[in-house]
Amino acid sequence: MGKYFGTDGVRGRANEGLTLEMSIKIGQYLGWYYGKEKHARILIGKDTRLSGDMFELGLAAGATSMGAQVYLLGVCPTPAISYLVRKERFDCGIMVSASHNPYYDNGIKCFNHNGEKMEEDLLLEIEAYMDGNCTIDLATGDHIGEYFNWEDGLEIYMSWLKEIVPVDLEGYHIAVDLANGSATSTVVETLDSLGATVEAINNSPNGININTKCGSTHPESLQRMMRENDFDLGLAFDGDADRLIAVDPDGNLVDGDYILYICSRYMKEKNTLNKNMCVTTVMANLGLYKALDANKIDYIKTDVGDKYVFEEMQKNDYYLGGEQSGHIIFYEHAVTGDGLLTALKLLEIMKNTGKSVKELSEGLFIYPQLLKNVKVNDKTRALNDKALKEVVDDVAKELGDEGRILVRPSGTEPLIRVMVEAKTDDLCAQYVDRVVEFVEKNNY
Repeated sequence: MGKYFGTDGVRGRANEGLTLEMSIKIGQYLGWYYGKEKHARILIGKDTRLSGDMFELGLAAGATSMGAQVYLLGVCPTPAISYLVRKERFDCGIMVSASHNPYYDNGIKCFNHNGEKMEEDLLLEIEAYMDGNCTIDLATGDHIGEYFNWEDGLEIYMSWLKEIVPVDLEGYHIAVDLANGSATSTVVETLDSLGATVEAINNSPNGININTKCGSTHPESLQRMMRENDFDLGLAFDGDADRLIAVDPDGNLVDGDYILYICSRYMKEKNTLNKNMCVTTVMANLGLYKALDANKIDYIKTDVGDKYVFEEMQKNDYYLGGEQSGHIIFYEHAVTGDGLLTALKLLEIMKNTGKSVKELSEGLFIYPQLLKNVKVNDKTRALNDKALKEVVDDVAKELGDEGRILVRPSGTEPLIRVMVEAKTDDLCAQYVDRVVEFVEKNNY
């Protein structure tokens, strides 16, 4: 990771950690980099945050000052940018979003011409320009670029989704929580056009209500709605609609682990689970691994982050992978997580099997899990300490095959994260507290 770009773009509080000047410089460098021999073609989208307009236009101004032709998609899901960059042969794409963060944060995510997260080397070049360590010449005369509002882009994206998952949803009653975010631009229209009866909540973005007690990170309202009404499935999206958490008719959450289980079993049965592999992160629940073992499905664990899941899938041509958070990648179709694509895949399986999502989840027991953060002065020293390793090893031995412990550093804060999965909540608390107390006592 660089100075500004983390694993998921530049992110910060609008006009504090992330400024208009930064967006202009990012736009300028990308406009110059891709425009050395021609006018660069750059696609820009945004979610519904109040600061989205400012950063969208800052990026566009910077890129056009270098001669780029900029297409503004407006409010859209992040995966729409990824798909359209590939489909319409843009040089790169930019999404203005801070995903599941509060409205006062924002972010800038950059995609290469393949719709994948931009290469690290190029991001480091952008950072050097942002810090004034290199200069580039502005376009002049008839070389200056221009921007267009691209109204057809979302229609192309939604049509593609319906082509790859042509499921007839006539008779299905679906509840959706759109998080007052990007999903408001596509979800209801797509599901309705496939024949479903759709009822939406948190579908009125006002610039400051994105992710506020709603969406995939706060699905309580959708859970209550499912329990009190007669719906076949509930769908909760995050702010930029690249993640999905489903809810069954009883109000139970169907997170990414459940979705990976349901999809991997179905894909194996249909002989579309390439190499019989499901890609997960180390944070996937122990119950998922036991259920995959029972179904003779192979799996691999990556570091936490969809970036690492995708890298593993791309390297080995695996077709299914994702995270517990609901970021699911169907590599046969897409190179990033897509909440609406995931929803359609889930509904397609329900339709083709005639089973409810609850029936499809049978055979998966999710172990209770507890995660606590401990503040430390030196993460590396703590994790390399022999005495702490012995405590963690003792817990792992006591848990045996009926649980697991994972101790890892925070990527952004001076914290050690201690996570335990066991058969009961009491056991989770007992083992987590043992490790946390040891860390605090030794004052690492």
